[in-house]
Amino acid sequence: MIFNSFEFIFLFLPIVWVLYYLLGRLHIPFAKAWLLAASLFFYAFWNPAYLPLILISMVVNYALGHFLGRGVGGDVLRRFIVTVGIMFNVGLLGYYKYYDFFIENVNAIFGMDLVVVGILLPLAISFYTFQQIAYLVDSFRLETKEYNFLNYGLFVSFFPQLIAGPIVHHGEMMPQFSEKKNYRLNYANLSRGLLIFSIGIFKKVAIADQFAVWANQGYGQIESLTFVDSWFTTLAYTLQLYYDFSGYSDMAIGLALLFNIRLPINFYSPYKARDIQDFWRRWHKTLSMFLTTYIYIPLGGNRKGPVRTYINIFIIFLISGIWHGAGWTFLVWGVMHGVASIICRYWKLAGFKMSDGWAWFTTFLFVHLAWVFFRAPTIGEAFTVLKAMFGLNGMYIPSGAIKIFPNINEEWLVTLVFSTQTIYIYFGLLIGLLLAWYAKNSIEIMTDNKRTAALAVFAALLLFYSVMQLQQVSEFLYFNF
Repeated sequence: MIFNSFEFIFLFLPIVWVLYYLLGRLHIPFAKAWLLAASLFFYAFWNPAYLPLILISMVVNYALGHFLGRGVGGDVLRRFIVTVGIMFNVGLLGYYKYYDFFIENVNAIFGMDLVVVGILLPLAISFYTFQQIAYLVDSFRLETKEYNFLNYGLFVSFFPQLIAGPIVHHGEMMPQFSEKKNYRLNYANLSRGLLIFSIGIFKKVAIADQFAVWANQGYGQIESLTFVDSWFTTLAYTLQLYYDFSGYSDMAIGLALLFNIRLPINFYSPYKARDIQDFWRRWHKTLSMFLTTYIYIPLGGNRKGPVRTYINIFIIFLISGIWHGAGWTFLVWGVMHGVASIICRYWKLAGFKMSDGWAWFTTFLFVHLAWVFFRAPTIGEAFTVLKAMFGLNGMYIPSGAIKIFPNINEEWLVTLVFSTQTIYIYFGLLIGLLLAWYAKNSIEIMTDNKRTAALAVFAALLLFYSVMQLQQVSEFLYFNF
C-alpha cells in the first residue's frame, strides 16, 4: 500500500483517522494502540514476512534502551550493552541490505562461487535502524526521558514516515504521542495537512512520474545517448528525484498533521542551494542531522584540527553513500559529495567568494552530474552517460529541428531515444526546473497563515487531478533506500 493508491486514500486512511479520534475520546491508550496496529498493518501490507523483523527490532531496542536509560549497572556493563545494541542494528541492516553485494564482490575478486541468497530488502529498514541507534545512544547518555512502549512503537512505526522518512528523533516524536490535545480534532492542522498532502501527491503523480518516463527511456538505452539525449535524460532524473522525494516528504508531513503530529522538515528547496553544504541543509535534512549528531561529532567534529575535520566530513558522506544503496555507484556518489564538501569548507575558510549566480550554478551542476552515478546501474554506464553529456558521443541535433531549420545538414541530425516529441520534453524540463528554482516551496505555502477560498479550491483541484491519475500506481524512489 502506498500513499498514491485508491486503497490508501479511500479505505485505509479514512478508517484509521476516524477511529483514532473516536478512541481518543474514550481512552487515549486505546487510540495509541489502534494507531500502532494500523501502522504495523500498513507495513505488513507490503510483505507480511517482514513484520516479525520490525517487531523484534522494536522489542530488543526498547528493552536495551529502557535498561540503559535507568542508569543502572557499571560503566563497563553499560558500554557493553550499548555496543551490543548498535551491533544488533547494524548487523540487521548489513545482512538484509549488503550481504548479497558483499558476496558478489568476494566472488568477483577472489574467483569464488559463494551462493548469492537474493535477499529482498525489507522496506524502511534503513530508516528505523538509524532511529533506534539514536535512541540507544541517547539512552546510554541518559538523555531519554520516557519509557512507554506504545509511544516507542509509534515513534518507530508511525505510518506517515515509516517507509521513506524523515528519520525522526525520539525526543521529538514520543512526547507528542502523550499530549492529550493531539487526540482531539484540530481544524487548523486538518487544513494544513490536507493542503500539503494535496501538493505532495500532485508532485508525485503529475510531475515526478512524467519525468520518470523520460529518465527510464534514456537510461534504458545508455549506449545510444548523444549530447541532447543525455542532457534530457539526466535532467529528467534530476527532476524526477526532486519531485518524488519532495512529494513524499510533503505527503508524510500532511498525513501526520491529520493526526496532530508534527514531523520534522526533511526537504526545503535544495536546488536553490548556493553551495554543497547549503544543499545538505536542504536535502534529506534529517539524515544530515543524524550523521552529524551521531557520527561526525563523536569522531571529533571540527575540534581536532583541519585535517581531522576533513577526514570526518569525508567519512560521513561515505556512510551516506553506503546508506543509500548496496552498489559501487552509491559509494562513488558519496565520495563525490564528501570531496565537494571538503572543498566547500576550505573555500569558505580561505575567504574565497563567488557571486550568488555562479555559486548557485556551480552547486546545481555538481549535484546534477553526481546524480548520474546515483541513477546509473554501473560505474561504467555512468561514465558512458557523462561522455555523452560532454559531447564525446556526438553533438547531434534532434531530427525535429529540421522543421525549424529546413536547410540543415541531415548528417547532423539524430532521432532521440524518447517516445515523446522533443519540444514537449524541452518545455516539460524547463517548467520543472523553473518551479524548483523560483517557486515558493510547499513548507512556505503551508506555514503561511493566510487561508483563503482560492487556496482551498487550489488544493481541491490538485487532489482531484491526482486521484484521477491513480490508475498508474508507482512507488516512491526512496523506498529503495
